[in-house]
Amino acid sequence: MNAFGSLVTGLTNPIEALADFDAQVLLDAGCSPARVRELVKVHKAYYGKTTFTRKQANAIKIAKSTKKSMDQLVYIESRVALITDPKEKWDLRLALLSVPGNYDTLKRRSKDIVPEVDKPAPEPTVRYGRSNKKRRPVTIMALEEDAAAIEFATRQNLTDGPAGPQMYEKLMAILGLRPDENDQPTGIAPAVPRPLVLIPLDEHITIMKGDGDDVILGLTDGTTMTGAEFLAQNFGDVLEVAMFHPQEGPVNLYDTQRFANQKQRDLARATMPTCPVPDCRHAADNCEVHHIKAWSQGGLTNMDNLAMLCRYHNRTNDDDPERSYHGRVENIRGTPMWRSPRGYLIPNTVHPFGAMTLLYGR
Repeated sequence: MNAFGSLVTGLTNPIEALADFDAQVLLDAGCSPARVRELVKVHKAYYGKTTFTRKQANAIKIAKSTKKSMDQLVYIESRVALITDPKEKWDLRLALLSVPGNYDTLKRRSKDIVPEVDKPAPEPTVRYGRSNKKRRPVTIMALEEDAAAIEFATRQNLTDGPAGPQMYEKLMAILGLRPDENDQPTGIAPAVPRPLVLIPLDEHITIMKGDGDDVILGLTDGTTMTGAEFLAQNFGDVLEVAMFHPQEGPVNLYDTQRFANQKQRDLARATMPTCPVPDCRHAADNCEVHHIKAWSQGGLTNMDNLAMLCRYHNRTNDDDPERSYHGRVENIRGTPMWRSPRGYLIPNTVHPFGAMTLLYGR
């Protein structure tokens, strides 16, 4: 048998090989995370803990005898996913495994085997996607009457040409993101960019602890000065300026109208403009302050212990480094970075314009 034949054999009768399933090995090999999550569900069904051990053993035997492919096993789990009764779920899984034939046959027969589950109505919600060439998708699941009202309002007085772009402009006008007929802004205020000057401190400057809201810089000539004095000498007091050290990371942010805890949030946002978990698109402005060493474990609210994480990753982050199931954020030379459950440091490159990257190339 040639190499391709061996590959096909593994895909068309994989049930025994799944006993040694390892999700991280697949991820490290470059497999799709979505596909890996599907296989995790399959592995859990046939080799995870269950009170129906006889049914589980019988399922493995049937899957092997009917030569169920990996795609068929994934499809079976998707069909029984909404069944809440564990015994009924196993009975349906066994019935689907017993269906002979290819993928299309299984899919066709499953309609007669698995009862239709009345899905609950989806909750009204708004979702935002990742930007692409200055465009960002927004998905709305609205109440029927709200959607009808929006559609009616945006379809009024459409001219020749594609309706979609016209309806978009009408919706933006309704939201107040377009000027009214008198060229006056209304409704929602557009996002305003906030200029922030990033100042790299030389490595020979030592960061010393200050008693107040300032830091003390120890220079190699034996003198000291505050961060405010350093900036006043070099940049004046007009701009909002943040200082960063190549090893310490963010040092201080100077603006006379800012309070300490808000200052820490601003520095954390400048350090990493998105949630640091790989491929997470959530902007730091929409993230929550996260203690890298958990507050419950004695972590302090200091800059070297703060990161901006999105709501989801702030809740799934492994606070205990000894028990890593989802991975955790660490401070690596002044930059928040995600460490995988296997111990690999993986940066988030969705928005590669954090202060430490811009100033020091990392």
